Amino acid sequence: MPDKILIRNSPAPFERGCPKDSFREGEATKKRFRKKNLLPYLLVSPYLVFVIVFVVFPVLFCFFLTFNKWNIIAPMHFIGVSNYSRLFHDRLFWKAILNTLQFLLLHIPLQLIVSLFLAYLLNQKIKAGSFFRASFFMPVIVSGVVVTILWQQLLGFDSGLINRMLVSTGLNKIGWLINPDIAIYSIAVMATWKNVGLYVILFLVGLQTVPTQYYEAARMEGATKWQQFYHITLPMINPTIFMVVILSTIGGFNLFIEPYIMTGGGPLNSTLSAVLYIYKQAFQYYNMGYSATLGFFYAIMIMSVVVLQKKFIEKEVD
Repeated sequence: MPDKILIRNSPAPFERGCPKDSFREGEATKKRFRKKNLLPYLLVSPYLVFVIVFVVFPVLFCFFLTFNKWNIIAPMHFIGVSNYSRLFHDRLFWKAILNTLQFLLLHIPLQLIVSLFLAYLLNQKIKAGSFFRASFFMPVIVSGVVVTILWQQLLGFDSGLINRMLVSTGLNKIGWLINPDIAIYSIAVMATWKNVGLYVILFLVGLQTVPTQYYEAARMEGATKWQQFYHITLPMINPTIFMVVILSTIGGFNLFIEPYIMTGGGPLNSTLSAVLYIYKQAFQYYNMGYSATLGFFYAIMIMSVVVLQKKFIEKEVD
């Protein structure tokens, strides 16, 4: 009888690894796994919502607008590829493209040379280096509208400070903003002054990453300062140069505030930039469909220029 009781109280073979307990453990593991997989998506979801609402949807909507005629008030009217046909025959748009390229022709080299020169000076052991770095960067953080109004007062024909200085020295006044031949270049100088501080900092970071051992070895071989700069510094900071060229190009193609405030696109449309023309088509003439078409074409053109620049610079490095 005791033996039977002992056998009856002993765990049965099938009870030792109970399927029900294993199932519960598996379900709990799955839940923990799901929570771990779900957490990254929850953390990223605000950014995804932002991108979808403020990037993806506007881009798709603008692309849809390129096939329609719409002035915000009246209902949309589908016109097919008429906007694209109008774009290729719009002389004023191609004039704006030409003005932008003229701006870039001076802006990019000037910004590259000035910012590299200033960064090279700041990289030397000079007094008040931090003060000069902050001074050069100050125009970057100041509002573009404020800087533009300031330069508008400097470059004014009758009351501008620069022309007053020229007259006081016996020279004639110069129509910095009213002469169609030089107005766009005056804006290029002003834009360079405003943005050069950012690229000075970028070049300064690049210069500080060049190992000093290279310069010491070059000096031992009798290399001059120019030879050290040309054969050591420039190749070592080539990635920074590429970044500056790309950022300057994209920023130059987005030229808007300066001509909008200083000249309004004049005189004789000589400072009418592509972005300013797109803005006028949208918010002055209310041609939303045509403006979206110009914007898409212009974005593709900027992308193509940047890709060509990248390939050219990489080829020069190789």
